[in-house]
Amino acid sequence: MIVRQFISWIRTAPAGERAEATRSLARAWLISDLSEDDRGAAEGALLMLLDDPSPLVRQAMAETFARSAEAPAAIVQALSLDQPSVALPILEHSPLLIDADLVDIVATGNCETQCAIARRIRLPASVSAAIAEVGSAAAALELIENAYAELPAFSWDRIVERHGHLAAIRESMLVLEDLPAATRAALVAKLSETLAQFVVARNWLSADRAGRIASEARDRSTLNIAARSRGEEMRGLVSHLRVTSQLTAGLILRALLSGNLELFDASLAELADLPQARVTALLHDRGATGLVALLKRAGLPESTFAAFRIALEAFHEAGFVDDAGGAARLRRRMVERVLTHCETDRGATEPLLILLRRFATESAREEARQFCEELVAEEATALHQDLIAA
Repeated sequence: MIVRQFISWIRTAPAGERAEATRSLARAWLISDLSEDDRGAAEGALLMLLDDPSPLVRQAMAETFARSAEAPAAIVQALSLDQPSVALPILEHSPLLIDADLVDIVATGNCETQCAIARRIRLPASVSAAIAEVGSAAAALELIENAYAELPAFSWDRIVERHGHLAAIRESMLVLEDLPAATRAALVAKLSETLAQFVVARNWLSADRAGRIASEARDRSTLNIAARSRGEEMRGLVSHLRVTSQLTAGLILRALLSGNLELFDASLAELADLPQARVTALLHDRGATGLVALLKRAGLPESTFAAFRIALEAFHEAGFVDDAGGAARLRRRMVERVLTHCETDRGATEPLLILLRRFATESAREEARQFCEELVAEEATALHQDLIAA
């Protein structure tokens, strides 16, 4: 009886009053002990209200039913396809929407609806992948910041590919501790590319020089990422570097001259298509025959073979680097030893000598910075001790 009176009254009531009455009816449907007849009549009234010309009425329904698993499924489905101001609470919270519904709405919806879905708790991989594939940059940002989203590795890479040129995307991803190393390297490459394009567009640097500086900065960042990667993550990083044409002789030589033997081994294993254990065994053989055969199989230029041989000898003499920072910095004595040999080697090409000279300058500057930092730290310690003694 009450529902019938409601239907009769609502035909002439103002929009604001209709909205409040609809909210009350929706709550009654969820929590009141209605008879079977009244419950059926209430659902019929609510279905009728889906056609109400005022969005306030439909918003009231959506807000009431958004988090309920007991809400009428047909009504929730209709509300999810309504205009964004109505659909957003349903899209963000309703447990009644299945993965296929959400994927379809991501594909056909606008930025607002995509962002609402990206904020959902326990967002499954299929929906996350859809947002990464076709979602707006704002939706991708919501997805990155959603700690409850299940995001496959390939979706991280797709976000970088589509939106990695945007600073907000890069910053949100780079602060994530569990971001895959390959994805982190892809972000660094995007940043290098963006900065190079920026300075060239401003006529601050020539395209060639900007490209070289960006490439060197990218390689240094890659070494920093690799220094904190192990096992499967290292193999994923190396595979990414190969696919993106970054696994060059220069980067591999930099890895060896930095003392990062794991990256060096993994790179040669990837290029030579050999098990890493086999590569490691060949590299630990002090004879040059195994190394030369491995470098040839990896497709590296013969002009670099001598540099790799001398660097590996120097590495074996110097030993391993324990800390991640040390494994990302060029070792000055190793670089100078390789450079000295190559300067007297007729087989060394000019590009290799130029690269080694840059390495020598970089390593000297790194050593000087480290020396100054140690002096400052010692001075601070001495001052602290003097203050305590006073």
